[in-house]
Amino acid sequence: MSALDLAGYLIAGVMTAVALWRMPAALWGDEEDRRRRALWGCYAGFAAALWTKTKAVRTALNDSPVVDLAVLIKHYTATVAILAILSYIVAIYGRYEDGGAVPRHVRFARLVQQVAAKASAATLVLLTVLFFTVVDRSAPSDRFVSDHAGQWGATLYMSVFYLYLGAASAVCAYQWALATGAATARHLRAGLGMMTAAMFIGVGYTASRTLFLWISVLAPPSHTFAQTFDKATELAQIVLFALFALGASLPAFSKGWRRVRLWRAQAALYPLWRELMTAFPDQPFEPPAPLLRELTRFSTPSDLRIDRWAADIADAGEKLRHYVPDSLAPAARDAAGGPGPLADAYWIAAALARKAAGAPAGPAAAVDPQHATDQDGEVARLTRVAAAHRTLDPDRVRALAHPLEPAV
Repeated sequence: MSALDLAGYLIAGVMTAVALWRMPAALWGDEEDRRRRALWGCYAGFAAALWTKTKAVRTALNDSPVVDLAVLIKHYTATVAILAILSYIVAIYGRYEDGGAVPRHVRFARLVQQVAAKASAATLVLLTVLFFTVVDRSAPSDRFVSDHAGQWGATLYMSVFYLYLGAASAVCAYQWALATGAATARHLRAGLGMMTAAMFIGVGYTASRTLFLWISVLAPPSHTFAQTFDKATELAQIVLFALFALGASLPAFSKGWRRVRLWRAQAALYPLWRELMTAFPDQPFEPPAPLLRELTRFSTPSDLRIDRWAADIADAGEKLRHYVPDSLAPAARDAAGGPGPLADAYWIAAALARKAAGAPAGPAAAVDPQHATDQDGEVARLTRVAAAHRTLDPDRVRALAHPLEPAV
């Protein structure tokens, strides 16, 4: 098996994996979310088309009673995938709610919406008619373009498909190039840039193959040259799909990685949060559950959960100020060797010990404010405090709390 065939299996597997990954959100998500369904339809269609290009599948299909059936199925599924990606373009860029003149890219997307379905249907009908009438299918072909180079029927058939594919690639390249320039998030800009590059490769792929086929009608090439050209452009298409799959998935991967980081932060905060919520049971919306249960509360987004925990910890800290005198903050800093997460952890542990010993609530003690300017910064700070809290010396905590105990 050649390296090109192995790459074909790999990219087909990657596209299938992406389609399966996005399938739950597309099938069981919000009924109004056209974008997810359109993007999933594109992945699923191209995955099917790519499998028909793999050696084992195309050989099996081409040996069926319908000669070169793999080519027809590939073009059917690819046409459906292209219609899906055009629908995605319309869903993303065809909306405009502000007043005034409609931007050019929005007008263009709406124009695409008007012609996409009709063009796809016409392409499918025309491909079917040409396939069964003018294409020479007297013998199965392993590589359709190189094996039919110089034949006007196959050239006409492929030109129809390449016109549709090239036009769709140009539409996507135009819209995604504009979106890349306007994107502010780095991961989104990188993903859109990859998708734009993929579509430019697609335009070059269709143009070069169409030109090759028509030149071959006028001057038939050698079989060796035709196969070399076919494999070279096939490699370019593999790069195209790799860029497309990675680029379209990059924003989702970024969101997934952020979710993983939030889960890790939640796991790190859990012991401190649970101890504080046990001391103040009226503070949380619900009593603390085991860690696994807390991490799998999928009814609440992970960023909202971690934000709520940070607020719970901050509120509990404010309540603890009523159980300690002003002298605890400098004593905690001395025990920690200076200000920082360890000093905060000692202050919290000593305050909790004082409250547990029955110290009465009084005026709020003075503390140094230790808050970040945004959610990510505050979660990171509290994570460091929670980590320090797990390393505290119990004897030192008791030494901090004991002088503060009321006389009996």
